[in-house]
Amino acid sequence: CHPVAKPESRTEVCNVHPCPPRWKVAPAGPCSSTCGPGLAVQQVTCVQMHQGQEVLLEDHLCPGLEKPLTSIPCVTRMCSYEWGFSEWTECSTSCGNGVQTRQDFCINPLTRKRVNPVFCRHFPKSLVLRGCSAGPCPGQAVVAGPRGAELQAVTPATRLATAVTTKGARYKGLVLPSAVPPLPQEPTEEAGGGEKGVCGKLFLNATSVINMTGVESSDCTVTIGRPLGEEITVSVLESSLNCTAGEFLLFSGRIMWRKGCRKLPLSLINSRTNILVVKQWLLMPGNGVILQYSSRVATKKYYQDCDKQLFGPQGEIVYPVQLPDQRQEVCRTFINVAPRHRVAIRALYIDLGNDSNQTQSNYVLIRDVSTMKMMVFHGKQQFFWESTGSQVEIEFHE
Repeated sequence: CHPVAKPESRTEVCNVHPCPPRWKVAPAGPCSSTCGPGLAVQQVTCVQMHQGQEVLLEDHLCPGLEKPLTSIPCVTRMCSYEWGFSEWTECSTSCGNGVQTRQDFCINPLTRKRVNPVFCRHFPKSLVLRGCSAGPCPGQAVVAGPRGAELQAVTPATRLATAVTTKGARYKGLVLPSAVPPLPQEPTEEAGGGEKGVCGKLFLNATSVINMTGVESSDCTVTIGRPLGEEITVSVLESSLNCTAGEFLLFSGRIMWRKGCRKLPLSLINSRTNILVVKQWLLMPGNGVILQYSSRVATKKYYQDCDKQLFGPQGEIVYPVQLPDQRQEVCRTFINVAPRHRVAIRALYIDLGNDSNQTQSNYVLIRDVSTMKMMVFHGKQQFFWESTGSQVEIEFHE
């Protein structure tokens, strides 16, 4: 272009219309919790471009309904505490039946140091008291117990436990053989060659009798599940638990928790929600309880209209749920499977629209009920998650 005269450079005004006010989000600060779910504060200001410069405005000049959250959920790392135990003491007797004890304490697995027991309050704890036998006392005969059991001294307590177990045999024929929901694409547990007995089963019938006596494992867990809007009432028909040896029955639901051993027969337990987990800790072979349960309409509403309940073995979750009056609620999905099973969740598709700021307030929270640990997934992040127990809760925010 050298032979051609070069035009003079000049500047022209363009885009003379003022830009509308908008929200500006600064990077979020540190998480309020060193582990587990917390909140991070982010500064949100109303700004407007004026002659190429960003001018700070009052908040009421920006669209109020579109203001991003000033506090967003965050997870630095998952909290993980666990129960630790001392060694068992010597048997309390030199012969015959006695007890052994041990001390429990809460441990931080990262430092292996003891911490306040409140950090472990949501974690299941093993027994700190158990029965023991130091062999027959002089002059006592011995009898062989059930398969896999050691020889036990014949004592009045042994005869009483055996009599109660035999008495409960008449209920065995009342236990329903299968407890899996009738899904057309999946066979029932019994048809699939499941484990014998009731341990590890999920019961979905409106009423049934559950015989938890004579189980071979040291502990036995069953789950009773009903549709949202119902609650469960359990009656203990018979109990042969040895309370002095540390055996007990644990009832747990979404909003209730009860542990007991003495005065169990004819006692009533109400779940207050549609889920009840019954765990029986056994030490002596052959002991156990016989339960009868029924369901009814809940006296108080404990769920929202957009909440969903899923039972195993598989299901699909689609959100948002269209409510008739267009209310904005934190919708939850409850997943309960048989106690012997675990839950896997895969996010297949996530679309939050074009506004990138929405990814801060849009998130999915998954809670592992057995450990009370929570995981948060932000924005368009696809994920695969697996539980450690058989109960999971999912929350959809914004």
